[in-house]
Amino acid sequence: MLRFSSGRKMIFGLPVWRCIQLTLRPPSYTTGTPLLVPSPSTALFTPFGPTSGSGCRSVRPASWVTSRLCHRDSRDASAKNMRALAQAPKPALYLGFSGLIPFLSAPLFMAATQSFYPEVAYAQMVYGASIVSFLGGARWGFAIPAGSPAKPDWMNLGNSVVPSLLAWLALLCRDNVTEGALVVIMGLGLSLHYDLTLLPGYPAWFRAMRTILTLVATFSLVATLILKKVCIERKLKEVEK
Repeated sequence: MLRFSSGRKMIFGLPVWRCIQLTLRPPSYTTGTPLLVPSPSTALFTPFGPTSGSGCRSVRPASWVTSRLCHRDSRDASAKNMRALAQAPKPALYLGFSGLIPFLSAPLFMAATQSFYPEVAYAQMVYGASIVSFLGGARWGFAIPAGSPAKPDWMNLGNSVVPSLLAWLALLCRDNVTEGALVVIMGLGLSLHYDLTLLPGYPAWFRAMRTILTLVATFSLVATLILKKVCIERKLKEVEK
């Protein structure tokens, strides 16, 4: 530290007031390279290679990687199910997909005539209720034989009765086709949920076929309900005249 005649003090060649100003000044973090601070929602980052023009690595959230992996797994599972469907026995494949004809013919007929026929919609709903009841009986028959992977316990046999009860409830909705169709849709979805997740035993080709048939049948019932809202209601007797 040096002292001059003017009374000003110098510290290593700098005035005292300049040293104090440099000490009290807040640090500046604005540099040429931005800092990568993770947000609370994405606390984990995964490097994917260097970026152009800098030595740092570009980072992406781990949630992005997880979503890509899940999407890849779902595609692999779908491809596996389609391959399993090709192994289905020909009678089961032909009879299963031909069973969609009553489901699809009702909305196609009403869409072609641009009219809603309650008798046609009710016939479709009754056919759907019979299919729901058939699915419950199929599970019962699969669990009873000796050596079956599905044991005849309370879960397998009890859940097999639920679709039949829903089908009976749908048939009681004769005066309200909308409610009956919704009950049938519920029965189809519940039966598919039982067979794919809760109750093991069905082969892979049957699970794949059941998924496709259930989706097509459900969308056909939804199409009928949409036609009821957008088309004019008519009677089949009026068409005959």
